Amino acid sequence: MNQIYQKVLDCYESIKERIPFTPKVALVLGSGLGNYADTMDVKAEIDYSEVKDFPVSTVPGHAGKFIFGYVGDVPVVCMKGRVHYYEGYPISDVVLPVRLMKMMGAEILFLTNASGGINPSFGAGDFMLIEDHISCFAPNPLIGANIDEFGVRFPDMSTVYDKELQDKIKQAAHVNSIDLKKGIYVQLTGPSFESPAEIKMLRTLGADAVGMSTVVEAIVANHMGMKICGISCVANLAAGMTENPLTHEEVQAAADEAAPLFKKLVTESIISF
Repeated sequence: MNQIYQKVLDCYESIKERIPFTPKVALVLGSGLGNYADTMDVKAEIDYSEVKDFPVSTVPGHAGKFIFGYVGDVPVVCMKGRVHYYEGYPISDVVLPVRLMKMMGAEILFLTNASGGINPSFGAGDFMLIEDHISCFAPNPLIGANIDEFGVRFPDMSTVYDKELQDKIKQAAHVNSIDLKKGIYVQLTGPSFESPAEIKMLRTLGADAVGMSTVVEAIVANHMGMKICGISCVANLAAGMTENPLTHEEVQAAADEAAPLFKKLVTESIISF
């Protein structure tokens, strides 16, 4: 058996008796957005440290636990904090949580993150619906022997982000008078913020927002046949867009300020799924 698949299976076996239901939606909460879990009808929590051989999040603002609960009538498994490639984990460990949530039964992956705005029309606190992505320097998590239990060797990436789910998010934003931007998200490795020259390159490539996560997760979810959607919270303008230096504290502060609208948008979207 493939070692990576075996590790996901071992993770699942170590906690399966504690999973209270089969989730429909897997929700990944980005930097500063973890408090969304407080709005759920929580049925169980499992710390990442309690899952066999599971990578543990080390980033401030990422609590590091699975939350199982209901959003409306929808059963949701929520990642309160994600694992990043820049923390030193192999890429297979970075995407392991998504594969594990699929093994739990989740059909939909709802990705969120805090990002730097590249599109000059964006401002701090804006929300961007992810319509497509670019991977830049982050290794493809499907490199190596294909895991046939998860998907095919050469998965199509034409429509990673599900059009129907996008429409439902747009409708939720409209009904709640939330200004929702649309665009392309690009993942770099981090942990250093991008240089002004790199941002100029990314803008030339057509990216609207940049961050250090999400794309590799979307790749493996697409490989496994999950329906995927994503919202990026623009926490600051990227390097070179303003005269201000970038800090993680700024990212968290902007995400905290945007949290009430974010919670409403995510909740109304999930209820409609």
